[in-house]
Amino acid sequence: MLRAIRSIYRIPDLRTRILFTLGMLLVYRLGNHVPTPGVNPTALAEFFEQNRGTWFGFVDMFSGGNLSQVTVFALGIMPYISASIILQLLTLVWPYLEKLSKEGELGRKKITQYTRYGTVILAVIQSASIAAFLQSQSLPGGMNLVDSPGVAFTLMTVITMTAGTVFIMWLGEQITERGVGNGMSLLIFAGIVVNFPAAIITTVQNIRVGQQSILGVIVLVLFMIAVLAFIVFVERGQRRIPVQYARRYVGRRMYQGQSTHIPLKINTGGVIPVIFASSIIALPQTFASLFTESRWMTAIAQQLQWGMPLYTLLYVASILFFCYFYTAIVFKPADVADNMRKSGGYIPGIRPGRPTARYLDSVLARLTFVGAIYLALVAVLPEFLLAGFRVAPLPVIGPWLDSVLPAFITEGLGVTFYFGGTSILIVVGVAMDTAQQVESQLIMRNYDGFLKRGRVRGRR
Repeated sequence: MLRAIRSIYRIPDLRTRILFTLGMLLVYRLGNHVPTPGVNPTALAEFFEQNRGTWFGFVDMFSGGNLSQVTVFALGIMPYISASIILQLLTLVWPYLEKLSKEGELGRKKITQYTRYGTVILAVIQSASIAAFLQSQSLPGGMNLVDSPGVAFTLMTVITMTAGTVFIMWLGEQITERGVGNGMSLLIFAGIVVNFPAAIITTVQNIRVGQQSILGVIVLVLFMIAVLAFIVFVERGQRRIPVQYARRYVGRRMYQGQSTHIPLKINTGGVIPVIFASSIIALPQTFASLFTESRWMTAIAQQLQWGMPLYTLLYVASILFFCYFYTAIVFKPADVADNMRKSGGYIPGIRPGRPTARYLDSVLARLTFVGAIYLALVAVLPEFLLAGFRVAPLPVIGPWLDSVLPAFITEGLGVTFYFGGTSILIVVGVAMDTAQQVESQLIMRNYDGFLKRGRVRGRR
């Protein structure tokens, strides 16, 4: 592997791409230190500490901590992700977009242009909402989040955050075009891993003061390594459907029959189902935190906190639903079966056409179920280590379950886990995709890849 890393810097083009990517990521992190004018940083930090598990904390994770400081990059890449998802969904119901998606490079550029417009519109709406929300909030001690509320602050916030979002979108596109890896994914990756040095420093300080033992930290590190290995193993897993192409004639030329396969990944949806589920579950709690006067809204907020059975149940159910929903969007068995039939291909033992589509659909359904269970386990496990499953607030049977179940189930293991399940999936997935692209560049230039045996397969 060290020889492969040395080979990277022997190739001028690849070396330039890597240095350009690192430079763009550095520019992105510099935006974390440019705050939006008119915000009280002390009150803001206290407010986000109180709302860590809500929608604000979820978006703050993707922005690399920019939202909690209301910097020029506060919205992060979320407007672009939301616009991309909306365009994908509209492609299913709007014939014009469906036609564009089948026109090759020209159609892709047109959809990308629409995605940019949608990003700007969403950024304006979200920044205006954040400005209005910040002006309406105050801490229990009477401290306001905004020093001078008014139209001027709202206009300044909208212009600043929208411009920051457009600049981030440009950075991501530049990395994708002139750097290494997917630019948008790398920006999210950078926002997550930037907290890792602080987590290490905090752990060392806890060991010094006796809050954590060295043995406990070693066990935690080994556990994290095992979780990462499990994620890599599943992300690389796939079911290969054999496909046989018959011998055919095109004009006077005869093409021999060949055997190939259709790779169906265990986790076809990637991390998208977890992102959807996290955002959907966090929204009710966020709205409930805004209406603290209402007794039933307060009860909802309590039941949707981390570790609560209702939260865990809805979270897992949402992951299962979005796994099937997103897989149905990205993979269409009917289209694959039709293309195979037109090309003279068939699955051994399966008739072409509708039987092939039904067979692919049944195999994909079973794989999606396994992938959904895997995503749910990875997403829920860190929360269990932090808080456990608090069953005491459950009506009627809550106190009895709390007295019967062991303490490690109801109170957690007391482990300080610095990355949630969504963060781990994103970090591992982006790292695998980037390593795959670098390895492809090395192999193109007759260099060995990172691994002598086998190849690195990405998520898709």
